[in-house]
Amino acid sequence: MSEQNAAEARETYDVAAVEARWLPVWEELQPFRADDDSPREKRYALTMFPYPSGDLHMGHAEVFSLHDVVARYWWQRGYEVLNPMGFDSFGLPAENAAIRNDEHPATYTYGNIQTSIESCKHLATSFDWSRTFNTSDPEYYRWTQWLFLKLREQGLAYRKKSPVNWCPNDQTVLANEQVVQGMCERCGAEVTKRDLTQWYFRITNYAQELLDDLDVLAPTWPDRVVTAQRNWIGRSEGAHVDFAVPGRDEPLTVYTTRPDTLFGATFMVVAADAALAQELVTEEQAPALASYLEEVRKASEIDRLATDRPKTGVYLGVDAVNPVNGEAIPIWAADYVLADYGTGAIMAVPAQDQRDWDFATRFDLPIVRTVQPPEGWEGEAYVGDGPAVNSANDSVSLDGMGVDEAKRTIIAWLEERGVGRGTVNFRLRDWLLSRQRFWGPPIPIVHCDTCGEVAVPEDQLPVRLPEDLKGADLKPKGVSPLAAAENWVNVECPQCGGPAKRDSDTMDTFVDSSWYFLRYCSPHDDHQAFDTDLVNAWGPCDIYIGGVEHAVLHLMYARFVTKALADMGLVGFREPFAAQLNQGFVINRGKKMSKSLGNGVSLGEQLREYGVDAIRLTLVFAGPPEDDIDWAEMSPSGSLKFLQRAWRLSGDVTSAPGTDPTTGDVGLRRVTHKTVHECGGLIESHRFNVAVARTMELVNATRKAIDSGCGPADPAVREAVEAVAVLLSLVTPYVAEEMWQRLGHEPTVARAGWPVVDEALLVEESVTAVVQVQGKVRGRLEVSPDISESDLEALALADAAVVRAIDGRPVRKVITRAPKLVNVVV
Repeated sequence: MSEQNAAEARETYDVAAVEARWLPVWEELQPFRADDDSPREKRYALTMFPYPSGDLHMGHAEVFSLHDVVARYWWQRGYEVLNPMGFDSFGLPAENAAIRNDEHPATYTYGNIQTSIESCKHLATSFDWSRTFNTSDPEYYRWTQWLFLKLREQGLAYRKKSPVNWCPNDQTVLANEQVVQGMCERCGAEVTKRDLTQWYFRITNYAQELLDDLDVLAPTWPDRVVTAQRNWIGRSEGAHVDFAVPGRDEPLTVYTTRPDTLFGATFMVVAADAALAQELVTEEQAPALASYLEEVRKASEIDRLATDRPKTGVYLGVDAVNPVNGEAIPIWAADYVLADYGTGAIMAVPAQDQRDWDFATRFDLPIVRTVQPPEGWEGEAYVGDGPAVNSANDSVSLDGMGVDEAKRTIIAWLEERGVGRGTVNFRLRDWLLSRQRFWGPPIPIVHCDTCGEVAVPEDQLPVRLPEDLKGADLKPKGVSPLAAAENWVNVECPQCGGPAKRDSDTMDTFVDSSWYFLRYCSPHDDHQAFDTDLVNAWGPCDIYIGGVEHAVLHLMYARFVTKALADMGLVGFREPFAAQLNQGFVINRGKKMSKSLGNGVSLGEQLREYGVDAIRLTLVFAGPPEDDIDWAEMSPSGSLKFLQRAWRLSGDVTSAPGTDPTTGDVGLRRVTHKTVHECGGLIESHRFNVAVARTMELVNATRKAIDSGCGPADPAVREAVEAVAVLLSLVTPYVAEEMWQRLGHEPTVARAGWPVVDEALLVEESVTAVVQVQGKVRGRLEVSPDISESDLEALALADAAVVRAIDGRPVRKVITRAPKLVNVVV
């Protein structure tokens, strides 16, 4: 190593000083402020709305680092990039903190937001901070309330009384999507049922389109997210079948996916907690049902649906008539049917459903097989395919038919007689959005004894939350704390001027996040929720990066709202996110980070010890974005050493900026241009870790070229180091900026532009062909990339080292894979 290079190698890269130097420069330059009027092609990069729970953690650092690679790459490629950031700042954590600390939730929320913004800036994320907003800002939730009213105008928001999921800990209702295995998704408490009057969005109106458009999204969305949405929407084809009930004007209608098994329906089951059970039960059986219902309400839904629970039920004292054979079949109430499934009642076919079989054997009810099991079948209920049996009456016979044909035949028969109809059903239920808590957008409805439900006029929005409630005022009481705020809840009716009350529930925070990406396009517009022209210019989002935990909840709701707004003519697209990328989790020693496990890792401590760039590089280089990262197996110290090696290269370059690289070393230029070319494709296919590996190889190749005689003055060295700086700017902004300055350029490297690739340098002049004899390498040949297999074989057999290895033995076979391999078998 030369004396100069030795001196350079002893230089110290001062992480803290570099970070302190560049933050104010970037703050002044604002290199990532998106220009609505730019003539450049627009790209919209969006990361999922974070909740301001305190300072950033390792998970935030990971998703922001991965997201930044894409956003910064697009800037380098010449796009105008919208990359905004805000905070999903309503919700229970802030409210619970306010109760603990006897303060208003805004105190906790806005303090955390300021901390998060400062940390994001320190992390050097390329967000456009000029567009920042928070969902708890009245200027934002004014338009969330407007959205509610627009959906209500379209018949997509309504209020009804029904059994709902109730979290006894948080004292609020939950949407079906917020119940995970019978537990509250947020706090883990066991969820119960309550009858309440609540607000819903009619998302089921879009069930088929939500399902169909997954085919469009499948190529650019993660498979597991598409699958989760398909399963949650849960389309099934079957029939609604009417069972007459003597003495009742209306028939009892059930939905079934297997109308071909109607001849085997030997009893019916109604959900014990459905209103239908109360309608049907006879006076004599009413006490038994009431007693049974008390027991049913103690069980969670997950317990009720368990297949291994002993079956219980109560006969309602009334029978129905099976429309295919005229037989009277008893109607029972039981807990294994849920009130919100279909019509709340099922036809029970015990021979084809194990739960029905268990119920029938428990209560000694008939079992009739209508599908022939395979020969040798010794089980109980048979749920597979097979020919229909015992399925005929005077006007139709299904016997011998397969399931599909039998379904079509019986549906046609039912429709012809007016006792049934083919039907498509969905598992998806309407979105329950009412919440009995304080820290959320108030529902803009006034309840008047004279006028009923009255919408708050748009010019009176926002309906603001009161500022004088805090601490004990906010404790959950089973109804919203707003109901007790008399000065707030008691108002004049906007329609008649009489006394009225505000709706005291607030909206689910998923309403806030169902449209926030539209607001970013015109975040400071006081006259409308969003500017339609700007939304159509920027949207839909070209990429959406965030956690897979939102596979159903947030993504389904955002898709629904976008489609509804498109139908109102307010947006020009029907899907909000053209592509999506999910990151994995940052774990430690094989487990999720937790204080109780003693394996938590402080992001702040890691940043102080290794610097922002080393942590970002470690997270991006760890593996494919969707894989989990075990921090115990990572080496931020190794990342820092690499960055120091790259930084030292910029001090080695002695040629002037703008020097013509075409006069430089061709070998190094080939490596540089191949690396830039490959990195572009790797980033676009989200293989960020491999792009980092290629950049590391370029650093090594450049150092080798300098040390082996190419020399620091060679224009190819400058070209290579400048390429390294641009490539690193996507992942490690501080080092890249420092290198760029040392190379004699003005800031910022983030807007330097992607290096132009010379296609001629991507064409290899020669490749190394390996020649093996009996599987052992005996020679290497430099050959043309387009050499024929016959010519390569001839060269290999003529090579002196290969001739010695064959040693006169007859050649049995030559396997040639031009241009890289020849294997000689003797």
